[in-house]
Amino acid sequence: APGPIILIGDSFHNLIDGIIIASSFLINFAMGIAVSLSVIAHEVPQEVGDFGILLDQNYSKKKALFYNTLSGSSTIPAAIVSYFILDITKAAIPYILAFSAASFIYIALSDLYPELQHRNIELKHTLRQFLLMMAGIGTMILVFQVHI
Repeated sequence: APGPIILIGDSFHNLIDGIIIASSFLINFAMGIAVSLSVIAHEVPQEVGDFGILLDQNYSKKKALFYNTLSGSSTIPAAIVSYFILDITKAAIPYILAFSAASFIYIALSDLYPELQHRNIELKHTLRQFLLMMAGIGTMILVFQVHI
């Protein structure tokens, strides 16, 4: 059944998000805020999607909301615990952040790139996708240039 798999996967995903947030705050406050906002921005559509999957699996709205909230609640405890553990083992922080950045880039490109390869897609659509990817990269560069 997809419902429990979604909830377990989302709990693990949110736990990793907490570790990434803690790592970024240990670099500096501005990076912590930027990463936290990025995580929130990607979590909103994901949680809405998970909620929809749970509803599709015949969970009631109340039960789907409860389980979705429960699976999402692993982020904050993971961030707090990770903050103190990573403060002791600071050498791991660059590797954690590099891994998380690579994961985000891989996921984004694996979702967007196949769409760009369709032969019957209009040039306008391909250019729009490309410009949006470049806007995302530009936004990341701008945030880190201004705040770091």
